[in-house]
Amino acid sequence: MNTDNIPAPLALHEETVRPEWIDYNGHMNVAFYVLAFDHATDAMLEFLELTHDYKTKANTTTFVADMNVTYVQEVHEGDPLRFTTRILSCDEKRIHFWHEMYHATEGYLAATNELLSLHIDLTNRRVGPMAPEIAEWVRKICDRHSTLPEPSGVGRLIGMKRPSV
Repeated sequence: MNTDNIPAPLALHEETVRPEWIDYNGHMNVAFYVLAFDHATDAMLEFLELTHDYKTKANTTTFVADMNVTYVQEVHEGDPLRFTTRILSCDEKRIHFWHEMYHATEGYLAATNELLSLHIDLTNRRVGPMAPEIAEWVRKICDRHSTLPEPSGVGRLIGMKRPSV
């Protein structure tokens, strides 16, 4: 595929907020934001050709090493969600990526999710390189996505300013 034809960002996943995802505050519980983002990650991994079949044949998998979720605006039962994904950086062993969750009909940004994924060799359960053709495909997508402006909040730290004494 010509890199000009690679979507930037990717739009690979949509789903609806399920009744069991609602908490006592009447909105989607924080844990289910992570689950919904995980579904978007699964769709991205399929697009990257890091499929179940590839992982089984190569005796590899992926692990998330770090992640950050930012909650922007609440969503409720029955709300349709759409997700965009961009690859921020990568090498043969790691993929740093960013999801955005939007209310699909109202269009507002509901949450963001930044992740660092590691490619794992299951023979020793250590970080190992992707197959060269997969690494090359991921690099092409990463290069295409590098033309986008960096999302606000990438690398964000959590904390509070110290109170004045």
